Amino acid sequence: LLKFIVKLNSIHFFKKWGSFMKNMLTDETRSQREKLSEVFEKYKDTPGRLMPVLQEAQDIYGYLPYEIQQRIAEALNIPIADVYGVASFYSQFNLTPKGKHQISVCLGTACYVKGADKVLKRIEERLGIKNGECTQDRLFSIDSCRCVGACGLAPVIMIDDEVYGNLDVNKVDAILDMYIENEKGGESDDDK
Repeated sequence: LLKFIVKLNSIHFFKKWGSFMKNMLTDETRSQREKLSEVFEKYKDTPGRLMPVLQEAQDIYGYLPYEIQQRIAEALNIPIADVYGVASFYSQFNLTPKGKHQISVCLGTACYVKGADKVLKRIEERLGIKNGECTQDRLFSIDSCRCVGACGLAPVIMIDDEVYGNLDVNKVDAILDMYIENEKGGESDDDK
């Protein structure tokens, strides 16, 4: 029985490890490294510095991959478990990459009973990712939420700060195409 439990735990570990490896930082720039070093210097003698360091690190990288958490732990001379504990506890921190356009699909009661689950499924199919993931090109990420406060427009999604209501699966592609076309056309958020 003990061998069986150890084997199950090692299988679980490697599944988790594969998920972890998928979210590793692979494209860090020199500018990002320098900015993070400046953050460490800025907060080196500040009591309670973990939260602001995590916030600024996330501003720099867009999320908090394991390597950055490890660097924060070393710089602040605290255990990695403490860094991960705070980063994974507070919903403001992202442990996985987020896309340039963040899609929030409301799965609150009003939206759900009007087909939000089907809308979410269509978005996942179209983008080739699941809820909580980011596209390879980092253009889109999907997250579900409990309510966006637009129940009268159910079902609702938000892309960045834009609300799209009264949706059905047939409207999803046109909305996503609009964002994809804007990217191809070179229009950025700053141009709007």
